[in-house]
Amino acid sequence: MRRCLALAAIGLGLSLSAATAQPTRYPLLIENCGQSLRFDAAPDRAVTIGQSVTEVLYALGAGDRMAGTALWFNEVLPEFREQNARVPRLDNNAPSFESVIGKRPGLVATQFEWMVGPQGVVGTRPQFHELGVPTYVMPPDCEGKNNLVGADGTRTAAFSTESLYKGITELAAVFDRQDRGAALVADLRAREAAAVARARALNLSDASAAFWFSSADLDLDPYMAGQKGIPGYMMRTLGLRNVVQSDEEWPTVGWESIARANPSVLVIARMDRRRFPADDVERKLAFLRADPVTREMEAVKHGRIVIIDAHAMQATLRLVGGLEALTDAMARLDR
Repeated sequence: MRRCLALAAIGLGLSLSAATAQPTRYPLLIENCGQSLRFDAAPDRAVTIGQSVTEVLYALGAGDRMAGTALWFNEVLPEFREQNARVPRLDNNAPSFESVIGKRPGLVATQFEWMVGPQGVVGTRPQFHELGVPTYVMPPDCEGKNNLVGADGTRTAAFSTESLYKGITELAAVFDRQDRGAALVADLRAREAAAVARARALNLSDASAAFWFSSADLDLDPYMAGQKGIPGYMMRTLGLRNVVQSDEEWPTVGWESIARANPSVLVIARMDRRRFPADDVERKLAFLRADPVTREMEAVKHGRIVIIDAHAMQATLRLVGGLEALTDAMARLDR
């Protein structure tokens, strides 16, 4: 771990003193997605909505300050099982406003604005703030993104991992866990840089990819990754061309269009959620191999299908693992 942090500091110009950050000086003021937040102390009863922000708090060692969690796509990472076992699961998907407030939270932190935001299915930020409960939205879902356009929002600027690292750093400050936050960000930066360097060293010419998250039904057009979202960043950073041109986060695109584009690699999401039939990765694979259109795609015929956690296709701690898995797949491509 020390070697990894040192490499991150040397290779990316980080200060070694970042791993020994100063304690938070309260009151702490944070500007978050258009809202001014004030913390007079570290919250002792946080509720998280979204697996990303939940696992970030676990990584910061703040599980003991959590009163509830909701909205999960995959099983918790093994290293967080002990913390997670002590935190009540309010709902696997969207919890009710009442169930969140019933936990008497000192903070509600969300991964997505569609959960807590202008049209939040759980509630709006003013609804929580009127009750004296501050809300924090992870920056990747509000910075450079309009969540009022498109089913999952539309990017006005391309995603950057800097917004993820900003969220980790700010939450570390809120909970007075700066040392852990600095170490976590340094480790993620080092792994990200290594994956990018390895991918670019492959010198693949015109390699392309498409990311399939899920589908409302297997007979309907799939939800594919747009240009400017998290998978779009992964492809762009690794030197892969995204065959989907939309700036929407997860637009629906017909398989005929995808087949005509004939991506070199097809990346599909594995998840434990079962909201839609295509949430099941085995049903995804069966469809790809049986459908008369998809089975003729080069990626399907030659087994160039990469399976990664759905959570790795989002702005989460697992994103870098997704980069690494995609780089492994690129190394297996025919030159």
